Amino acid sequence: MHNQPSTSNPITRRNFLSGMAVATAFSIVPNHAIARSGKRAPSDKLNLGCVGVGGMQGAGDVKNVSSENIYALCDVDENFLNKAAEKYPNAKLYRDFREMLDKERKNLDGITITIPDHMHATVALWAMERGLAVHCQKPLTQSVWEARLLTKAARKYKVPTQMGNQGYSSVATRVACETIWRGDLGDITEVHSWSGGGFARGIMEWPPVEETPKTLNWDLWTGRAREHSYSSKIHPWHWRGFLDYGTQMIGDWGIHMLGPANWGLQLGSPTSVQCTAVDEVNPVTYPHYACVFEFPARPNKHVKAGKMPPMKLYWYEGKMAKNFKPPGDLTEQDLKGFNELFVGTKSCMATGGRGESVRMVPESKMKDWQKPPEVIKRSPGHFKDWIESCKGGKPACSNFGIAGPYTEWMLLGAISWRFPNEKLLWDGKKLRFTNNEKANEFIKPYMRKGWELKDVRA
Repeated sequence: MHNQPSTSNPITRRNFLSGMAVATAFSIVPNHAIARSGKRAPSDKLNLGCVGVGGMQGAGDVKNVSSENIYALCDVDENFLNKAAEKYPNAKLYRDFREMLDKERKNLDGITITIPDHMHATVALWAMERGLAVHCQKPLTQSVWEARLLTKAARKYKVPTQMGNQGYSSVATRVACETIWRGDLGDITEVHSWSGGGFARGIMEWPPVEETPKTLNWDLWTGRAREHSYSSKIHPWHWRGFLDYGTQMIGDWGIHMLGPANWGLQLGSPTSVQCTAVDEVNPVTYPHYACVFEFPARPNKHVKAGKMPPMKLYWYEGKMAKNFKPPGDLTEQDLKGFNELFVGTKSCMATGGRGESVRMVPESKMKDWQKPPEVIKRSPGHFKDWIESCKGGKPACSNFGIAGPYTEWMLLGAISWRFPNEKLLWDGKKLRFTNNEKANEFIKPYMRKGWELKDVRA
């Protein structure tokens, strides 16, 4: 099976170096070098390549970086690629990200990655090895091992990075952190977060074989995953519900919603994860499940004591969202519109959306509450934060040094449902469960021949 970079010419709508473009072509390589040295002027535009330009969020992410020069577009689906090319007619077009990155590495400053979860790490690593900055959609990776891999790769290659959990850049998330650090909640003992719905719900076996559209390179789409026949029930919308390709709701919304908890509580690595309820287990798609993580006492320079006490974080997804019951005197009405609850010894706080809203609960607690002093600098915007870091600014707020460890602990939940009611003891340093060897088989992903990823020595 063909797994090597194609040698065919890129698809183009016009010669990029013709006409007016000739005047700017001379600055491509010098600007690229300047960007990496950190001396580039903020007004200079980056040359960006966009991997994944359709599907769930691809077109939106291209637009989000369109303040810069969209130098190249890449998608395995020609329909998405051609549609994007209509908006960015000067961009070079590719079907294979490997060909794009190998041919354009000297012309590009960075790339965006907006593709199925199972290929995030592969494309990100390929780019970082070539010295390119990376903005990768959430969740950073599909597996725990890949999250650690990208953390080490970012440290080794020293390129600007950012995960696409845009709630990290919201004002509300930062206010939530500052509220916690001021001590308004007291010692936080529990966090609860819930998300119903999901992708490919009800599919319990592989969908029937369908003819692959002529515009889609299914082999490239499959990448490192196991080989299966094409199905419209997988591409382009519902792949996130499949075990081989996605992470279901914990990776879709969980990594957004748990941002305030990860940042405000400086969570780090848990000591255990345990599935407390599960339903509709099958060999093809993710089930509905709930789980609880236990975190040990940990340092936090932002709080008066310099550390935070042990706590538990509860996650509920799919139909298990109904298992969440507001603690104490709180009611469902108190939490309407929110999806994350912090339970402290003094008070409670809720956040909503992607961490884009925050409120003390019940609402009566807001009467005497005053906004805490600003500790965290306000963001210029999630994508702009990354773009500024590419131009020599400070690391972006969800750079891989932060996003990697965050994704790593969160994805333990996507393993826990396989072992209902069993507390899986976690050794974060060694990246393994200490009491269940079978569970350790799910830390590292399956990698198809020709698509293997090698570990990185930072």
